[in-house]
Amino acid sequence: MDLVEVLPQQLHMLRFPIGQAYLWRDGEALTLIDAGHVGAGAAIEQAVRSLGLGPERLERIVLTHCHRDHVGAAEELAGRWGAQVVAHRLEAPVIRGELPVPEPVLLDWERPLYAHGLTVPQAPPTRVDLEVEDGEVLPFGDGAVVVHAPGHTPGSIGVHLPRHGVLFAGDCIAGVGQVMLGVFNVDRAQAQASFRRLAALSPSVACLGHGDPLTQDTAAALLAAARPDPDLLP
Repeated sequence: MDLVEVLPQQLHMLRFPIGQAYLWRDGEALTLIDAGHVGAGAAIEQAVRSLGLGPERLERIVLTHCHRDHVGAAEELAGRWGAQVVAHRLEAPVIRGELPVPEPVLLDWERPLYAHGLTVPQAPPTRVDLEVEDGEVLPFGDGAVVVHAPGHTPGSIGVHLPRHGVLFAGDCIAGVGQVMLGVFNVDRAQAQASFRRLAALSPSVACLGHGDPLTQDTAAALLAAARPDPDLLP
């Protein structure tokens, strides 16, 4: 796992072989956005300690959606350090293992990528302590606004920190080679609409589930990619 600074003293990316998570810092209070794969807990704890902080400072884990590369280590970390696990109301029963993970409608070119993604170990049933809805505000980042962004999964969310110009986009937006719609969607048209909604927030930093964070000309790049262009919204 790689630890990459995105904003000095505030925001780091935790990059795994497949996917990534983000660590937000309010003083010594920590929030983890997504949690990587099963077994990543020790590496995440080590990364926290390398920043001069204790993992007991982890107050919450916000899950953008139910997929295994985002949920995997959440149960381990929350159980060990008492962090609150947060997810959208529609996603919570899937994360808890009460409902199956929704199957995506795959485009032909997505199939080999999806098969590769399934090499990540399946996430265990994971508790959700707080179920949220669109527009709710979480107590970190000077007010973190939940943005329901369905399409990748029914309960996918973005998390917007308007006072810092930061957007956590989950897998709605990808940045592998170019800014584009995320892959493996259960409803492509809905995902496109969510992409446009997130782009309209005009963040200065966009943290993506796959691909490097966008930190330069971010708002313009998102708005350009959100136009109804089949090459950018495949």
